[in-house]
Amino acid sequence: MIRVIFILLSVFSSDLLHAENWPQWRGPEGNGASGETGLPLNWSEKINVIWKCPLPPWGASTPAVWDDAVFVTAQIENGDLLLLRIDKTSGKIVWTRTVGRGQVERVPVVGKSGDARRAQKFHGQQNMASPSPATDGKLVVAHFGNGDLAAYDFDGRQLWKRNLQDDYGNYTIWWGHANSPVLYENLVISICLQDSCADLPGIPSLSYVAAHDKRNGREVWKTMRMTAAEKESCDSYVTPLLWKNGERTELVVLGGLMLDAYEPASGKQLWSLPDLMGNRTISGLVAAHGMIYATQGMHKPLLAVKPGGEGKRPRKDIVWQLRDGTPDSPTPVVSGDMLYLVTNDGIARCLDALSGRLYWKERLKGDYRASPLAADGRIYFQNTSGLTTVISAEKRLNKLLENQLDDETLASPIVSGGKIFIRGKKTVYCIGK
Repeated sequence: MIRVIFILLSVFSSDLLHAENWPQWRGPEGNGASGETGLPLNWSEKINVIWKCPLPPWGASTPAVWDDAVFVTAQIENGDLLLLRIDKTSGKIVWTRTVGRGQVERVPVVGKSGDARRAQKFHGQQNMASPSPATDGKLVVAHFGNGDLAAYDFDGRQLWKRNLQDDYGNYTIWWGHANSPVLYENLVISICLQDSCADLPGIPSLSYVAAHDKRNGREVWKTMRMTAAEKESCDSYVTPLLWKNGERTELVVLGGLMLDAYEPASGKQLWSLPDLMGNRTISGLVAAHGMIYATQGMHKPLLAVKPGGEGKRPRKDIVWQLRDGTPDSPTPVVSGDMLYLVTNDGIARCLDALSGRLYWKERLKGDYRASPLAADGRIYFQNTSGLTTVISAEKRLNKLLENQLDDETLASPIVSGGKIFIRGKKTVYCIGK
C-alpha cells in the first residue's frame, strides 16, 4: 500500500513539474512553444473534449491561463467589451466583467486615402477583442481596440482602468488595433504603431511604446517611435517580444519598416535595424538560438537577425532570409533546430533555424490565421475552420493526425496543465486525454 501511494505521489509530482501556465500571447516565453508532455494527439467533438465553454460572441484573442483560471475577452453585438474568467477544471464561467464599450465600423479591405486614414476600421475577422489578455498570477490585464487598458484581480475586482486613445490620441491603424500587452516586472507594456498621416494636413498621428505601473495604471514611461514609413506601411499588429540578449532583457518591436529593441525598465531604445522591406506587419516575432525571426509583412522576406550592441545595426546582422512563401498572419514557431511556418493559404514549411535551409514543404487543408504551436515533440497547425493538423517535429514530413472541431478558429491554440485549449468564435474547448 505504501509503495502504491509513493508511486501515485511521484506521478502527481511529475505532472506538477511539467505543468505550465500560459500567461500571455504566445505563452511563457512569448515563442508559441511549451515544454509540457503527454498532450492529446487526437480529438473531435466526441473524443478527448474534457469540456466546452460557450462564449458570448465573439473575439479573436488567445486565452491566458494561470493555475485554475482561464481568461479570455469578447465583444458582444451591443458593443460591450468583456473580460471573462473560466474555471480550468469545470469549464464554467466564474465571472464576466464589462470593461468598456466600442462600436466596430467595417469597410472593405481595400486601400484608404485622405481623411479616411485618420480613423481605424475593422475587417470581418477582427473586432475590438483581438488583443490577448496577460496575467502574472495575481492580476490580469486586458486591452481592447477602443483603447481601454484595465487590470482586474482574480476575484474580478477592477484595480484600475485608462484609455490610451484618450491619453495619446485616436488610433489610425488601418484595420483595427490588435497588439497585446506584455508584463515585465511591475510594468504593463503596450505599443501602438500606426499611420502617421504625416503627408496629410494637420497634426501627425503618433506611434509609441508605453509602460504603465501594473498596480495602479500610472504611466511610467513613453517612448515615441516615428519611422520613415508612410501610410499603411506604418501599421503593425505585432505584439512586442521580451527576450534575453546576452546579459540583458530587451523588448523587441517590429513595424514601420523597422526592427528595434528597448530597455523595458526605462523605454530607452537600444538598437535598431531600419530600412526593411514590405508593408504593414501582422506575423509576430520569435526568439531562438540567439536570433530574432521577423517577417516583414505583405509577403516580404522573413529575416533571421542576430543583433548585438547599441545603435543602428548593420545589414550583416541578418544571418539568413527566406524570400518566398513567408506567412502574412501566422507567427512562426521554433522546435529544436527547426523553424516551422505556414502561409495564410496553408503552405507549411520546415526550415533549419540556423541556416534557413528548407527541409520540407507541404500544403495543408484550409486557410490559416492562427499561429502554430510547438509542444510534446509535435507541431499543431490550426486552420480557420476548426481543423488542426498535427505533425511530428522533425526534419522529414511526418503527418500524424487531423482533428476537426465544429467552430471557426482564428485564435491560436495554447497549452497548460497537460491540456490544449482552443478558442473558437462560439466556444472555448479544453482538450485532454
